[in-house]
This record gives sequence, C-alpha cells and structure tokens, in this order.
Amino acid sequence: MAEVTRVPLQPVKKGTLPKIWLGVLVVLAAAVLMAWTNVPHFQKLDNGVQMETLKEGRGLNPGMTDYVLVNYKGMLADGTVFDEGEGVPFKVSGVVPGFTTALQSMQMGGEYRVMIPADQGYGDEEKSDPMTGNVVIPANSDLTFEVTLIDFRSETEVMQQMQQQQMMQQMMGGQPGAPGAPPAGQ
Repeated sequence: MAEVTRVPLQPVKKGTLPKIWLGVLVVLAAAVLMAWTNVPHFQKLDNGVQMETLKEGRGLNPGMTDYVLVNYKGMLADGTVFDEGEGVPFKVSGVVPGFTTALQSMQMGGEYRVMIPADQGYGDEEKSDPMTGNVVIPANSDLTFEVTLIDFRSETEVMQQMQQQQMMQQMMGGQPGAPGAPPAGQ
C-alpha cells in the first residue's frame, strides 16, 4: 500500500481558538448588519397599512381635517401605475382610509412608500377610467403609493385663504381696468 505524504499538525497555541471563534462571530454580525440595512423597513400603521420612509421629513404630522399638497404615484401589486400627480391638494380625510392613515404619519418634505391592503383601499369595488371605461383598479386590489408630502395647512388656514382670494377677486372685479372688470365707460 502506498503511503500518503504526511504533514505534521502543529498544536494550536493556547487562546487561539477563542480568537478564531470571535473573528467568525464578528464577520457574521457584520454580514447580518449589512443585510439588515439593505432590507426595506416598513412601519406598521393601523388596519394593516405599512409605510416605508424613503426620505425623512420635518415638523408635525397632518391631522384628519388638514389639507395636504402632495406628489404621488399609485401602483397595483404588479407595478402598473393607475394614477399619479404633482402638486395635488386634497383633504386628509378625503381619500381612501389607508391613504388617510398614512398621511397622518408623514412629515413635510418626507418621501414615503405606502402599502395599502385592499380593505383599506377600494375594497371589492373596481375603479374604471371614466373616459375609456377600462378597469384601472380591479376589485380587491392591494395598492402601493409613492408619496412626497410637500406641505399641509389646517382647514381654518385654507378657508381663510379662500375667503381672501374671493375678496380680492370681488375688489378687482369692481375696479375699471382691473382684470375681469368691464372696460371703462360701459
């Protein structure tokens, strides 16, 4: 029988084995930390709504009766965009329940990804494009929105601004030569 070349094993120095295990644990912990930071972290809100902060905002959160100004893109689970807008104003309570829930957790200047389960969206209703009649949101669809909260104002502030605009229009309408006023002498 042929003899296999033997390599003598050197004894491990005292204290080396714990250092090796410590090194393995440090490498493993670093790998877990790196994996953790690359995974999206969704904040669980009420009724199954989840929100991921893509960019931190600042300040207070809008309330139920406030009006917001947002950029948004709404998508179905397969990524199909069903609606989008820039600089769109609306009342926090004037949208689907899941969107209302998410808005109240946002801050001005923040960018967010919001996952809304079907029962907090349109539920068992399908939504069609009024121009074409094509279904754009099938019944029982989970929705995803990418939202930037540009600004928000209280209902009182919005009503005061509207009153001021109406007064300005009335004042301008009564002055000759003002936009919207009848020409002088008529």
